Amino acid sequence: MNKPTIKEYNAPVGDQIISFETGKLASQAGGSVTVRIGDSVMFCAATMSEDVRAGTDFLPLTVDYEEKMYAGGKIPGSFFRREGRPGSDAILVARVTDRSIRPLFPSHMRNSLQVILYSFSADSDNPLDILGINAASAALMISNIPWEGPIAAVRVARIDGKFIVNPTFSQMDVSDLDLRVAGSKEAILMVECSATEVPEDVVVEAIAFAHESLQPLIEVQLQMAEEIGKEKVIIADPETNDALFEQIRGKVSDDILTALRAPHTKAEYSKTMKELKNNLIEELTADAEDADVLTKQISEALHDIEKEIIRNRIIEEGLRPDGRTSTDIRPIWCEVNYSPRAHGSGIFTRGETQAVTFATLGTPREAQEIDTLSPNNSKRYMHHYNFPGFCTGEVKPQRSSSRREIGHGNLAERALAPVIPTEEEFPYTIRLVSEILSSNGSSSMASVCGSTLALMDCGVPIKEPISGIAMGLVKEGDKYVILTDIQGMEDHLGDMDFKVTGSKNGITALQMDIKIKGLSSTLLSEALAQARDARIKILEYMLEVIPVPNTTLKSHAPRISVMKVAVEKIGAIIGPGGKMIRALQEETKTRIDIGDDGTVFIAATDGDSEKLAREKIAALIETAEVGRIYTGKVVRVADFGAFVEILPGTDGMVHISQLDSERVNKVEDIAALGDELTVMVTAIDDNGKIRLSRQAVLEGWTAEEALSHDKRKPSGSRGGSGGSYNRDRSGGDRNRSGGGGYRGNSDRNKFKKD
Repeated sequence: MNKPTIKEYNAPVGDQIISFETGKLASQAGGSVTVRIGDSVMFCAATMSEDVRAGTDFLPLTVDYEEKMYAGGKIPGSFFRREGRPGSDAILVARVTDRSIRPLFPSHMRNSLQVILYSFSADSDNPLDILGINAASAALMISNIPWEGPIAAVRVARIDGKFIVNPTFSQMDVSDLDLRVAGSKEAILMVECSATEVPEDVVVEAIAFAHESLQPLIEVQLQMAEEIGKEKVIIADPETNDALFEQIRGKVSDDILTALRAPHTKAEYSKTMKELKNNLIEELTADAEDADVLTKQISEALHDIEKEIIRNRIIEEGLRPDGRTSTDIRPIWCEVNYSPRAHGSGIFTRGETQAVTFATLGTPREAQEIDTLSPNNSKRYMHHYNFPGFCTGEVKPQRSSSRREIGHGNLAERALAPVIPTEEEFPYTIRLVSEILSSNGSSSMASVCGSTLALMDCGVPIKEPISGIAMGLVKEGDKYVILTDIQGMEDHLGDMDFKVTGSKNGITALQMDIKIKGLSSTLLSEALAQARDARIKILEYMLEVIPVPNTTLKSHAPRISVMKVAVEKIGAIIGPGGKMIRALQEETKTRIDIGDDGTVFIAATDGDSEKLAREKIAALIETAEVGRIYTGKVVRVADFGAFVEILPGTDGMVHISQLDSERVNKVEDIAALGDELTVMVTAIDDNGKIRLSRQAVLEGWTAEEALSHDKRKPSGSRGGSGGSYNRDRSGGDRNRSGGGGYRGNSDRNKFKKD
């Protein structure tokens, strides 16, 4: 077999080289490439069906990313030990790739398209998501698929005020900006951003920096297409019936304008348009030979005419479908403390869009475990977003979370992450769930606002309240109008959905989807400035309801306190096989988590339980001190003395001569098994054996005075020598020793003289 012709192309981006390789793999795909940076490698195959998918009126594009655990030298953690359905991180990579490439396909294209991404290598240093966008673009460019690319993507961080292109994971840890930008040679197509309250002008500057930085990737792909690109399939333009279009325009234009001008809800307007369409179909297809084809043409024409009327009205008259101006925000009302048993809850309603967010607090043990190629392995703050069918008046199956729900939940999570207190400040795992109960656009931004209310109601000391707004755009030639707080129709018929979240200090998250072939930095700057005015106004509504976070948690919320113990004491708290910590939790009605660094988290619903748990843990880790008096239980009796447990797992020996102020003939006369004795630690030897004295307590002696009256000879001690019975708190073998010249073996009843 002849070896394939392999081509490699390199593009300098910042201080790194991004390489594209093709010709080695997947020769039967429409186009395939691998893209590499460092030791991170992403594979992409793009393929198009030969035939049009029947009955579709949209672009049938599917983008899937399969995160292969072998890429990072890992075996999947599932029961089957193989990759299952994609996790949230993989879905987010697929979504960001989809949103970057989708605007550049022919609008009338109806062939099935599939873009598949695999991680082939992950070096835990260079993120893979940006490689996915570049790989998809390059695969499309060299394929037979018609597409108006190329595009390219970069990530931008900001460290100490300096922008860094395509930062590593470690650099991202110290950056106040995580910006991903995809663009063509001339314009910006996609923006994703997480930021720590970064000002708008800095974000605009970062976007411009990103667009400049991605240009070498554009040039390389143009070179690839010229040298090895396949001939593109020609997609025939759809047949149009201009006469029918004009006939319908004359019949419905006035009716559509009348419906728009009248006060209406989403449901009322939809009902009017449905009746208008049904009447048209009934009238125009009555005597038609091919009624099905004509019905489809009527529906498409009506949609296009409605779109044209709404967009012209916005551009020429400055009036939106519901009568608002370009900067008006729909009516808002808010409420907190809605749920009597949730740890926190907030309702945010803007127009016909309503989100109810519920906050739940948990222990560190309840943090989400992450099994991905990312270096992060857990997450203590989570946001989940649910979008049921009834919120738009539809009936649909209640299945697992859709890609859209995962994406919107992640956006809201990123929006609030910068203001969530650290674990040291607030030692809780935090889960937010936003239930979208009614939707007419901007539901993800409503969930951000509802989440802020829920956190403040819960008593989480967030650093700043966050609000969010969705911005839209209608652009015709050189004329354009930026729209504040878009509703569903404006999202569907407009050119942009630009979601912006932040505090009064700056931006925390951005997400931009567009349907046209790019935007300028100037237009983005305008949109961000307009969004800031709206965000501040929305914050004012929210802060009227709850101006600051509650200073106390709800009575039924867990109280988590923190204490530190030495790492070597962790075993004493856990006990053999976890026996001790389970008993502690049951006795004190608390939940106890212990970190590897010795941080102990105690969760309780009342102060008394927390106090009791803290005291018992302190007792478990306490070390005996010379001169201190303890009350303990007699755990064994021998001829020469009694063994007393003075601390959990720690015994000492009271010699018969130290049991009383008077002579004691028999140990059992003073100390029977199970009795409580109050004793003083008089000495601890170098091996940890503890010498006790009851006589010192009765006489009021100090440890030194007690030793001076002790007839036994000290040996290698810190203040003397005593007997001890030290139980290994970690569950290992017990080391028992007798004092006063006696040494015991593992059988408590077998002792012999030294």
